[in-house]
Amino acid sequence: MTHTHPEPAPGERTLRRPELRPLWHTVHDRLSSGRPVTRVRLGPLDDAQREALADLLGLDRLPDPRPFVPLARLEDAVTELSGRTVRETVTELVGPLGDRAGERRRQEGERAELWTWLADHDTVRAQPALSDWAASCRAAGLVGGSPERTRSLLTDALTVLAELPAQAEPLPVFAARVLNGHSHALDDGTPLSSHVLRALATLYDTAPPQSAADRRALWTRAGVADDDLSATVLVGGLRPAGDGPLARVARVCAEAGQAASLTLAQLRAPNEFALAADPAPVVHAVENPSILALAVRRFGPDCPPLVCTSGWPNSAAIHLLRLLADRGATLRYHGDFDGEGVRIAAYLLDKTPARPWRMTAADYRAAVARTPNGPQPGRLTEAPWDPELTPAMTEHGIAVVEELVADVLLADLAEAIRSDDSSCGDLEPAAKRS
Repeated sequence: MTHTHPEPAPGERTLRRPELRPLWHTVHDRLSSGRPVTRVRLGPLDDAQREALADLLGLDRLPDPRPFVPLARLEDAVTELSGRTVRETVTELVGPLGDRAGERRRQEGERAELWTWLADHDTVRAQPALSDWAASCRAAGLVGGSPERTRSLLTDALTVLAELPAQAEPLPVFAARVLNGHSHALDDGTPLSSHVLRALATLYDTAPPQSAADRRALWTRAGVADDDLSATVLVGGLRPAGDGPLARVARVCAEAGQAASLTLAQLRAPNEFALAADPAPVVHAVENPSILALAVRRFGPDCPPLVCTSGWPNSAAIHLLRLLADRGATLRYHGDFDGEGVRIAAYLLDKTPARPWRMTAADYRAAVARTPNGPQPGRLTEAPWDPELTPAMTEHGIAVVEELVADVLLADLAEAIRSDDSSCGDLEPAAKRS
């Protein structure tokens, strides 16, 4: 049995004339813009196409080769012939309508959401110097025009930055550990490596790396490919109990009233210990070795527990401070009142549970009142622990290095000794804990 399809109605045949295809494609394109449409421009049309358009619209003469067609008149003609709307007609004859304006709005919203997410990320907020890096990422635009790909790349970069300084690991080992086994994700020349290195250059206030040697130097500064013997931290007043290398070195130096240089290898060796003081002790940390030297010289064997980061804290310094905090110590940090000092403080406070020690705007103003002349503070970024500090430093335009307030810091340490806070230097093996 042969099935026959019903012949289209005369009005349908008119709408489906081949000569009207330019009309329907042009209307489809304009309606897919997502913007209001009142008329469309056609052409150039040949004579057959002009005649078909005149028949459709009921014109008494042929239109121009490049005519404007009012959408309202076209709507009336289509409705009269088929009972459908123009939108329904072009959807059937050409295909589904798009919404390019809506798509642009959606993409703009996705981009705005992406950059807001980056600027408000915990790592960027905790280390405001990274806001300049975030701004440079936005200026560079989307990766492949895709917000999703860009967010994925930036998420990986932020994951890496949150894990720095590394624990003296080779770059492929570090990458595999923090990036779900992708050991080559940070290889030289990868987009992720470039993003992380630009962030580190911004953080350290150095020029973006231009050579392989520059890139290696940045990674090393961040604790990657740094061996666990060359990464060291200076301490004073720590007296671990036990017979391990860490305990013996630190105890001998503390009892002699001298500083000790502990390697990351010693800190990472099995040295289970606990802080004996109750309540939880306070360990002070400083940026400059000169402050630790003054402390051990003044207090000798009575020096309270003191850690020195020697500028930007390396993996050994961060590891020790985290270790002390894990054992119940309260950490307090002081550094230089200059641009880099603020960035170092923000970095250390983000990486460890340390809290500021005499690092407020009031402390800065008091120091400036005592030493009103000094060098410029350099590039200033926000101090997350005190929003008034950077404006105060901007107002005065003076850097106050840690050595200029050494007497104030030493007075705090002397008070710690008098109040028996120095007991936080006594460490005992974990096996002796009750």
